[in-house]
Amino acid sequence: MAFRRILMASGLVMAMAGCASNTFAPNYQSNNTDVLRIGGERPDAAAPAVEDLGSFCVQTTQQWNDQGKTPDGQRLWVKSTLRQAVACR
Repeated sequence: MAFRRILMASGLVMAMAGCASNTFAPNYQSNNTDVLRIGGERPDAAAPAVEDLGSFCVQTTQQWNDQGKTPDGQRLWVKSTLRQAVACR
């Protein structure tokens, strides 16, 4: 009975050690600041733009969203873009 407990405990320890060794450090870097920004205040959103595509027009709206914090406490800002067909003026 004691052998079974020792065997189960050692199996659990090995499983935990195997899972822990597969973790990786996150990389919070982006060369494209048009999509992701790290730290600071919320970036200013551009005014909605209407583009004439010939037979129809597209309105593009951009918004910056807070996606939480990095492990060192900096804010993550991610840009969302909404495109919708509108009547040409």
